Amino acid sequence: MSGLKVLKIGPAASVQDQGRPGLLDQGVSRGGAADLLALAEGAALLRQDPNLAALEMGGMGGTFEATGPLRIALTGAPMMAALDGSALAWNASHRMEAGQRLEIGAARRGVYGYLHLGGGISTEPVLGARATHVAAGLGRLVAPGDRLPAGRDAGGDTGMTLACEGRFGGGELRIVESFQSALFSPEVRARFAETEFRRGSRANRMGVEMLSEGAGFAAAGQLNILSEVIVPGDVQMTGDGKPFVLLREAQTTGGYPRIGTVLPCDLPKVAQAQAGAQLRFRWVTLEEGLSLQAKHEKALHALPGTCHPLLRHPGDISDLLSYQLVSGAVSAMADPFATGEDS
Repeated sequence: MSGLKVLKIGPAASVQDQGRPGLLDQGVSRGGAADLLALAEGAALLRQDPNLAALEMGGMGGTFEATGPLRIALTGAPMMAALDGSALAWNASHRMEAGQRLEIGAARRGVYGYLHLGGGISTEPVLGARATHVAAGLGRLVAPGDRLPAGRDAGGDTGMTLACEGRFGGGELRIVESFQSALFSPEVRARFAETEFRRGSRANRMGVEMLSEGAGFAAAGQLNILSEVIVPGDVQMTGDGKPFVLLREAQTTGGYPRIGTVLPCDLPKVAQAQAGAQLRFRWVTLEEGLSLQAKHEKALHALPGTCHPLLRHPGDISDLLSYQLVSGAVSAMADPFATGEDS
């Protein structure tokens, strides 16, 4: 079976797809890729289903050997990549042959990079998904010696690329009011939106710490709040009023007050923000939020149409002779306007 053998791997690499919906009542949050946009980009580059699993690499990639011919794509946080020593473009699709080695280094921007295989990574599903959910004890991190089997690939072109949406340096996070927003006074909510935050050092697939100067953001009666359902994007306050934006592996319930919920389409900015990145919140109405999310979903569906051939130097194309470079030949001495009868 075609796929990849893991020779070396970073400390936070795992197989991820879009997660497990519908299990909150059983204490299992959805999980899935920290940057769902990166999953959609990889699927667009390989012309395949965005529900297929890919390898998520947190901060550092690894070294892989192809066990057979396969197509790959690289998306998410840009990382150094080379195939048998020759540099590969990021946010692009490529072809590997059996025995070739792929090396992926550290993230140059952002946090999570993604390695996609044609046909997806076909590990054994658990509770309806292939996503590793460490907090829930579903699956484990990828280790040296593991094999990442490729699913059935419908095939298609490689050497494709698409523009990468800037989401690796922080920025604006749009937030809507949620069930507990009213526990925070209008003044506190306004100050929250006026505050410049930076991503703290405490961050993982469960949530990201937000640091700022000045007083924290306290809610009224926050010590008496009952535990309620939590969803990714909820902004939860600790006892000292420090916000955490909860991500894909957030707990299913919690009793800390939540000031609002970041739109799903903005969560990749949170997940991909490196320590110290500047972030700011902007309140939007529920109607605005739904419209912005719908626009984002429409853009995801249109991603395949934005892919275009990757411009490469001929010297960098290892399989150059497999391309048809000349479709015909003519004589330099012939009259191009002569008819068949005249020749």
